[in-house]
Amino acid sequence: MQQMALYGLLPANRGVKVKIAMKTTHTLIHACLRVVLVLVLPAAVQAQFTFTTNNGAITITGFSGGGAVVVPAQTNGHPVTAIGTNAFQNNSSLTSLTLPDSVTNLGDSAFYFCSGLTNVTLGTNVSYIGDSAFYQCSGLASFTLPARVTSVGGTVFAWCSGLTNVALTTNVTSIGGSAFHDCTALLNLVIPDSVTNIGQGAFDECVSLTNVTIGCHVPAIGGYDFSACYSLVHVTIPDSVTNVGTYAFYGGSSLAGVTIGSHVANLGDYAFLYCGNLTCAFFTGNAPAVGSLVLDGDSHLTNYYLPGTTGWSNTFAGRPAVLWNPQMQTHDGCFGLRTNRFGFNLTGNTNLIIVVEACTNLFHPVWQPVQTNALTGGSCYFGDPTWTNYPGRYYRIRSP
Repeated sequence: MQQMALYGLLPANRGVKVKIAMKTTHTLIHACLRVVLVLVLPAAVQAQFTFTTNNGAITITGFSGGGAVVVPAQTNGHPVTAIGTNAFQNNSSLTSLTLPDSVTNLGDSAFYFCSGLTNVTLGTNVSYIGDSAFYQCSGLASFTLPARVTSVGGTVFAWCSGLTNVALTTNVTSIGGSAFHDCTALLNLVIPDSVTNIGQGAFDECVSLTNVTIGCHVPAIGGYDFSACYSLVHVTIPDSVTNVGTYAFYGGSSLAGVTIGSHVANLGDYAFLYCGNLTCAFFTGNAPAVGSLVLDGDSHLTNYYLPGTTGWSNTFAGRPAVLWNPQMQTHDGCFGLRTNRFGFNLTGNTNLIIVVEACTNLFHPVWQPVQTNALTGGSCYFGDPTWTNYPGRYYRIRSP
């Protein structure tokens, strides 16, 4: 293994002065040519990389300097393939980073606490991002994962308080524990269908997170995964999930509705504790086993379950449980035009709350709520007062 340090001073509008300190057998002239090629970087004024060479590949192990940094694709005749552990850690003056396509790996804590870093462009061949790689990079607003990345390490973006958007690619299969912990500016999240593992506390304390889509192959929601996500409004837990972990949605004070997939067999202790605005939990399968205080503090909640499912009674985890069996009636004489509006009867369990939605195009549907109905005595009439505004309209019903 060869160790080397390069130092370049590039004063504006002057000739390049280069100081070389290296342990190598190359001639001075050859080394100087390589150093100039490495260090003539756009917008770089002062930069120093240290690195190791192993089997013809270079790993950047350290850096001093700041500003906008472009890591070279090769130096001394060898490709730069990795950013080593702690290589740029605590560098608050680093503002922008561009990595070449030759780089495949980012080591643990590679850019740990680079608080001034606002822009990152990774090469197309990056396939591994280590634990805490961008930990507490508070100036980072957005991040795009290269297509080859399959795993997001633990705490990799933890405390990135300025991060609003992350493109997770369709090749990511694993999201590490606390990967996005305390990303307080993160607004929307799509977990792709490729993901088959989410570590504990992955999105804990993402207090601005409003919308989340969980991929259809996630087998479990880990403990604390969405704990203290105070802005989250609705969650659909897919049928692939069998277990919802301890404190998974604890303290979700804006959470109004949750749909729980048909294979969920267990809700862990305190899973929905203190979700005070939760009014509707819609279960599509059998009644799951429940831990301690799963729905404690959710005083406005009603649980709904489907016909043909088992294990239900008139309460669930201390809250009311009601059979969800509404139907649109099309053959009782009330379907169609009536008192100058289109409508139909809705029937089902007494006091069910039903939202009727409508759209105008089933090929590209955009469903909009039209009316919320209470089945007083087990039925009610729905009439659409704006039906004449549309050449055609389609209707469906859902829980509130």
